[in-house]
Amino acid sequence: MRHFFEPGSGMDAPTLVLFHGTGGTERDLIPLAKRIDPDASLLGLRGNVLEGEMSRFFRRLAEGVFDEEDLLVRTGEVKEYLDKAAQDYGRNRANMVAVGYSNGANMAASLLFHYGHALRGALLFHPMVPRRGIDLPDLKGVPVFIAAGIRDPICPPEETAELEQLLQGAGASVTTYWGEGGHRLTAAEADQAAAWYRQTFCPGGTPCHTDAENSPQK
Repeated sequence: MRHFFEPGSGMDAPTLVLFHGTGGTERDLIPLAKRIDPDASLLGLRGNVLEGEMSRFFRRLAEGVFDEEDLLVRTGEVKEYLDKAAQDYGRNRANMVAVGYSNGANMAASLLFHYGHALRGALLFHPMVPRRGIDLPDLKGVPVFIAAGIRDPICPPEETAELEQLLQGAGASVTTYWGEGGHRLTAAEADQAAAWYRQTFCPGGTPCHTDAENSPQK
């Protein structure tokens, strides 16, 4: 997978896995990730699907209508790539936290929907429900932050509420921030996400770390 990797200043900090929106690149979310955790390692991915000249993580049939067969295939590819990247870069596979926007947030949500231990947590900006009518894996204790806009024409409030309910029903701990805008990622959302992340992964405002048994693999 086309990607970039940047090691963090602390080996015990989570690796933030970055999932861009439609037409983006693996580097689009670097400023957001730095705002969330300047000490974290960064693994930015570029989607393998092209819509015209725009990169995406999976195909869609129309605006808001996913190609579910392709979604399943691509979700499996991303999961396998994260397994490989953890080995290649000496990261702790159990300490990866997704940061995704729009199409990228949908891919990160799909990882949660299909693989119980694919992510330690996730920050999802303007996500949709990736699939319906399936049983989700056990997500007990997995923290998820959702940023949504009350005027989002692509992800209306009822879509966000449904995603929140599905994740909570599988045991995830979900926090949703409602902004006043539409589908665009805003500074207020970034600030709320950073505050949530520090509270969730960095108790007391200290640098993020995991316990000794979850220390990064050498």
